[in-house]
Amino acid sequence: MTIFGPGLGAPDPDSAVYVISVAAELTGLHPQTLRAYERLGLVTPGRTGGGGRRYSHHDLERLRVIADLTASGIGIEGVRRILDLEHRVAALQQRNDELRTELEATRAARGPTFGRRADQLPPNRLPALRDPATGQQMLVWRRSR
Repeated sequence: MTIFGPGLGAPDPDSAVYVISVAAELTGLHPQTLRAYERLGLVTPGRTGGGGRRYSHHDLERLRVIADLTASGIGIEGVRRILDLEHRVAALQQRNDELRTELEATRAARGPTFGRRADQLPPNRLPALRDPATGQQMLVWRRSR
């Protein structure tokens, strides 16, 4: 059970609040292992003014993932590669969400003819899209099969 004090919620997941001994206890790793992972660049804890390490909740989650991967027989370089790929996947998912939102906003701004098939438009009336910034038009058409 975690107690954060009267009227206080959980700390921000990015707040570096855990000293190395607490981080080691919470992750089940030895403090020297945490220092080694830091030297290898697998985790980057925050620092106090005096140079003491402070780990965030996200750091603890990352350390648990590293521990699970190494316990299953994956070497440190394999762990590094897996973490890098997971980071790339997350970044691509975020970018995909941004593009999807942008597409929906563009469709809403372009009006009801945007995104309709040519056979759904009145005859001789293909949709022309106008860029409001430049005033240029683009004709949208699809070759029939």
